[in-house]
Amino acid sequence: MSEPIRVLQVVTYMGRGGLETMLMNYYRNIDRNKVQFDFLTHRDERWDYDDEIESLGGKIYHLPKLNPFSKSYLNALDKFFKEHKEYQIVHCHQDCLSGVVLKVAKKNGVRFTIAHAHSASQDKNFKYLIKVLAKKNIKRYSDKMFACGEEAGRWMFETDDFEVLNNAIDTDLYIYNKDKADKVKKEFGIENKFVVGHVGRFNYPKNHKFIIDVFNEVQKVREDSVLMLVGDGDLRPEIEQKVQDLGLSDKVIFTGVRSDVDDLMQGMDVFLFPSLYEGLGIVLIEAQAAGLKCIISDTIPKDGVLTDDVTSISLNETPVAWANEILKYQEFKRSNNKEIIKKANYDIKNNAKTLEHFYIENARG
Repeated sequence: MSEPIRVLQVVTYMGRGGLETMLMNYYRNIDRNKVQFDFLTHRDERWDYDDEIESLGGKIYHLPKLNPFSKSYLNALDKFFKEHKEYQIVHCHQDCLSGVVLKVAKKNGVRFTIAHAHSASQDKNFKYLIKVLAKKNIKRYSDKMFACGEEAGRWMFETDDFEVLNNAIDTDLYIYNKDKADKVKKEFGIENKFVVGHVGRFNYPKNHKFIIDVFNEVQKVREDSVLMLVGDGDLRPEIEQKVQDLGLSDKVIFTGVRSDVDDLMQGMDVFLFPSLYEGLGIVLIEAQAAGLKCIISDTIPKDGVLTDDVTSISLNETPVAWANEILKYQEFKRSNNKEIIKKANYDIKNNAKTLEHFYIENARG
């Protein structure tokens, strides 16, 4: 049997974020006898998915943090591609800065380059202008542009000349199962509680401060409610302090990073997702697959809304208004949305096969 095509996935790191989870969903379901993923990361530490990547046959390489103005970084990137001529396909997930990597890849003879948009905006910090200017180079060095959704693609690439690659999931894992729900509630000691849930990295776009404000209002009406926050990140200590200041410490569960999000969603009653912006939001697809009632911000792209179980609210509305919306669904009856998710082409098995064929065709030149 011939060796598989090795595709280099360029990422920041492989923690349990939405982008990384999407990649792992494809990696697990692609035929690894035909296509194998390796990962070029921009952190020295090991992350959540590293052990699994290596168990599946993938290699992990490390570079310094991506800095387009750093000569040492650019030299390290150039050296990497000079030493790794085996990669004829490079798939870059560095959003606005993807052009920096793909330019060097092209210079070193990489046959086919892919830029992948995962966000429809960026944090408005001191790096914002640099990123907005940098993203104009992406089209120049990309043979193909993918996006997680229409809004993300148009924002990142400033053109309609891209293809949406769905943030697909294994729908079977998320089908609602009361036994699993009971097991989760027992694990956390929240039997007979009304559970508001959220899954996301503790960073600015996920809007955790607002989540706490909304839940605080839910608590005033329903004292037996609890909030389950799944994930970790730089802002977690700040959110933990806010929870403590509001006297909610015994009502808010910080699960940390978990590998069983599909099970945890079984134990939730309502899914709260008030992001400031998203490229799509893979956890919204997962929550709908789990049959959860989803209360989301109207800034989240509509192409991620696949079922009738989603209600969008403006972030200009008060926490009280959001809480009142959540409380409407205390007796919400969950349904099996598997076929709806599959019909919308978010099932991973079909999507992985399509991507596999795409890589094989373009590796041939």
